[in-house]
Amino acid sequence: MRNFDKAKRVVIKIGTNILTKDEGIDAGYVGQVAGQVNALLKMGKQVVVVTSGAIGMGAGQLAIGTRPSDIRMRQACAAIGQPMLMAEYRKGFEQFGVTVAQVLLTAEVLNNRKTYLNLQNSIETLLKLGVVPVLNENDSISTDEIGPVRRSTSEVGTAFGDNDRLSALVASKIDADLLIILTDIDALYDKDPKKYADAKPIETVFEITEDILKSAGGKGSKFSAGGMKTKLEAAKIASNAGCRIVLANGRTENVIERIIGGETIGTLFLPKRKLSNRERWILNSTPAGKISIDEGAIRAVKNKKSLLPSGIKAIEGTFEAGEVVWLNVKAKAVTNFSSAELETLAGKHTSEIRKLLGPKRRDVVAIPEDIVFVDY
Repeated sequence: MRNFDKAKRVVIKIGTNILTKDEGIDAGYVGQVAGQVNALLKMGKQVVVVTSGAIGMGAGQLAIGTRPSDIRMRQACAAIGQPMLMAEYRKGFEQFGVTVAQVLLTAEVLNNRKTYLNLQNSIETLLKLGVVPVLNENDSISTDEIGPVRRSTSEVGTAFGDNDRLSALVASKIDADLLIILTDIDALYDKDPKKYADAKPIETVFEITEDILKSAGGKGSKFSAGGMKTKLEAAKIASNAGCRIVLANGRTENVIERIIGGETIGTLFLPKRKLSNRERWILNSTPAGKISIDEGAIRAVKNKKSLLPSGIKAIEGTFEAGEVVWLNVKAKAVTNFSSAELETLAGKHTSEIRKLLGPKRRDVVAIPEDIVFVDY
């Protein structure tokens, strides 16, 4: 299970808690990470780094002692801290002759299929050139991580929310074989080790159950957005891509090389299913609205049948054809019709579609290949 010899692509997420020191970036630690990544490159592996720390660095530069509560101030801190953060990465990797590339993302980039594919092509090119992409959310213009997020009706947890989720989405997008999440704790425990002295580390997780999620606890440090729960959610995302995940303490000596070497460090999460790239894009996109369908339609789509207008009961939200929507908050689908068109078609027979909307229109609301159930 911990043999990573054949792991070609590795995503490494570095958390704020271990990246910073005395309210600023720990340059020595960045250099250590660069050295370990360089060792992986020499093994013939491709590496992507997902980093946090921009807001914390900006806040430190402004002598702000705690994570700013005002969104505009957090955006300002991110704008100040991001170039400082990237400068440290460039210096750290430069000593090993490794080129790094800054890639800043917003949730909209991954939600839109065209920009999603453009980003994928960009990262593919960088990796083929032997460059290490360093990714972060573009916090200076996006509020997905640093403040209230846009959520469609009944939407839960589909914006980035934190860089744990971002790292998992990136791992999924580029078909990574391994996601390493480096944080300030040693492993996932069976209960909160800060509260219970008898808490025991979990070596391997075969399935992330509701009980495990409930025991995850709250958020992280004063400058970080994530906590154990966000890391578990990230592990669920990556597992849908057939990607293994290791959660470990980033301050463990040579932790990256030792994980790749197969040592039992931290917690290993095993994947449960492998979806296609398009299915993963659908599953991880933020739905623009919701289509309520009857039980007969739910049974049909579960049996890999198309969604027909006759099974639609109600429409919530405003969306266009080609966008991802909820189906009863049980599945996500790419709709062939806009919300306005579906209002007209709801409950109607398939034969009425072209009569109501004109010729050359699709005769189903969504095809089986464009429907993905959230739970499996």
